[in-house]
Amino acid sequence: MGLEISFSMFGNDYLVPDTVVNVWLVVAVLLILGYITKRKIESADVNEAPTGFLNVMETVVESVEDLVVQNMGESGRGFTPYILSLMAFLLLANLSGLVGLTPPTSDYSVTLTLALITFALVQIVGVKTSGLGGYIKGFGEPMVLLTPLNIIGELANPVSLSFRLFGNILSGAIIMTLLYQALGFIAPIITPFLHAYFDLFSGVLQTFIFGMLTMIFIGGNLED
Repeated sequence: MGLEISFSMFGNDYLVPDTVVNVWLVVAVLLILGYITKRKIESADVNEAPTGFLNVMETVVESVEDLVVQNMGESGRGFTPYILSLMAFLLLANLSGLVGLTPPTSDYSVTLTLALITFALVQIVGVKTSGLGGYIKGFGEPMVLLTPLNIIGELANPVSLSFRLFGNILSGAIIMTLLYQALGFIAPIITPFLHAYFDLFSGVLQTFIFGMLTMIFIGGNLED
């Protein structure tokens, strides 16, 4: 669904792509969910087990936290808020095609930005764990001659991470668009089954893969 925003300013015309607008929509939904969760927590009785919506949110947080600890070790527990926020954003963004929106992750600028954030965290954690000298020295292991390859491999991580997500989501969106055009009036009969794969299954799978790779990359630079 095209939700582009066009406007003029200082004599120039500007266009905000639909994928960027949909990013705002996804963020707005997450902010609303966060606000509702906050209100539920404030009004909850600490002496009673959570029920309903609050129970679901607690289960989600605990599940992600367990996944973080399993893949990053106990010292990685502090990254749970980032991993949870990242996976929640990706899940809603990938599944937005089910409601007729253009998935924001079909725009490479979105996936590259997320990959660069992860890349920056990896470098920061590496320097914090080993010190600047130890971090730089690590590129020369196991031998100095491999330093260029190690640097190239490190720089390739955000590229591969962003292209994997971008390629899978974009290809699914293109295939569904072509099918709607080819099938015509019978499209609503056939396409729901394909949406279950290209939007639902693929969207959830790519969210999990991106989250897992993020945990592996960051966890590789942690002490334990």
